Amino acid sequence: MGTVRIEADLIGSLPIPRNVLYGVHTRRAELNFDVSGLRLKDFPELIQSMATVKKAAALANAELGLLPVEKAWAISEACDDLIELKGVDENFPIDMMQGGAGTSTNMNVNEVVTNLALLKLGADVGDYAKLHPNDDVNLSQSTNDVYPTALRLTILRACDGLIASQVGLRGAFRAKASQYAAALKVGRTQLQDAVPMTVGQEFEAFAELLDEDIIQLQSASKLLKEVNLGGSAIGTSINVPPGFSGAACVHLTQISGIDVFPARNLIEATSDAGGFVSFSGVLKRIAVKLTKICNDLRLLSSGPRGGLGEIRLPPMQAGSSIMPGKVNPVIPEMMNQIGFQVIGNDLTVTLAASAGQLQLNAMEPVMVLNILQSMRMLTRGMDIFKQRCIDGIEVDVDRCKALLDQSLVLATPLAMLIGYSKAAYLSKKALTEKRELRQVVEEEGILAPGQIDELFEGSSDFANTSLSSSV
Repeated sequence: MGTVRIEADLIGSLPIPRNVLYGVHTRRAELNFDVSGLRLKDFPELIQSMATVKKAAALANAELGLLPVEKAWAISEACDDLIELKGVDENFPIDMMQGGAGTSTNMNVNEVVTNLALLKLGADVGDYAKLHPNDDVNLSQSTNDVYPTALRLTILRACDGLIASQVGLRGAFRAKASQYAAALKVGRTQLQDAVPMTVGQEFEAFAELLDEDIIQLQSASKLLKEVNLGGSAIGTSINVPPGFSGAACVHLTQISGIDVFPARNLIEATSDAGGFVSFSGVLKRIAVKLTKICNDLRLLSSGPRGGLGEIRLPPMQAGSSIMPGKVNPVIPEMMNQIGFQVIGNDLTVTLAASAGQLQLNAMEPVMVLNILQSMRMLTRGMDIFKQRCIDGIEVDVDRCKALLDQSLVLATPLAMLIGYSKAAYLSKKALTEKRELRQVVEEEGILAPGQIDELFEGSSDFANTSLSSSV
């Protein structure tokens, strides 16, 4: 008995390890939901957000005269410890995948904050007569407004890192675009030779793909700044004093540095998960585009001698246990797999959002788990992608030029001079006879030597024209 303490809830009594700061509600959740292996402690950013909400609520309650100043001070100081991630590892053992719409997470935080505050007040852990997890720390709140508010805050705080990774990767592509601005190559559609372009144009297009999604992410994040804090159980603000919602949001904004505000309709905001769906959709959009880019890089680097071989990716590791000298595009492959996971996570978020019933969506835990996982993987993945792949890409300019010369892509501007049918005939002739298009054109004598030189030696002009016309 010296190593445990006994706590009780409406289900019964449970022994709690004496050295931990959580209580019976956390312990019961720990026993009930041991499924994913992913614990609340593995997402310290969510713990920080929950503690930030609890501190804002305590300050609002004190401001409204509902909570004695001494209790409010102790709760606030305890929340600061959690915001600084003191003692997080051993005190947040519950599974992220949980029933109860986040009640277990809320109670885990309530109990830890309470016991930290009791220690600051000179009391013993578990002495809830002096400070109570529900009556004091959870005063004027419900899981159903605290938990979704903290989820939104967590996602918003993680946005800065994700956008920074996007900006860094975009800059790396733009640097390559500038470095190889004049390098000519074959542009392809449906994996077939199409029209001339430059390597710079290809890499600038990659940068633009990322640039668009930075704007989309910033836009989607604005939807999450509207919170239902103060709505209590279903948004009717039962047991919540007038003025609490506004006061708590003011304190939350001051503490977090993120401008949040009460929802116009707290009942709607309590049951609706549309903001999560929209945000997750942008993450999927980012994943889809990154997957497309990585597919392109893998194709362009294929070979190195039996494929396109237009670019060389930096070698990261040996590619085979039996094929000496083989090097695989492992970083783009990693990014592809991240993309697949994020796309799957978005489907989970969509299904969970659609599963809401009446005045609450009980599936928010799996939504936040998947969104935070997606953000974490995309952020870390893009940083590695930039540093271990894009920064080190080399373009084989000679190979690009050789493929361009052997291709028939200049048949498109040739058609402007001699007509589509005649150009198609000459292209087929060159292809059938395995000759360069220039040789066939010269042999036909249908263009003056100056026109031929302008067509085949000025292909960079056609590349620029094709770009401007496509824009």
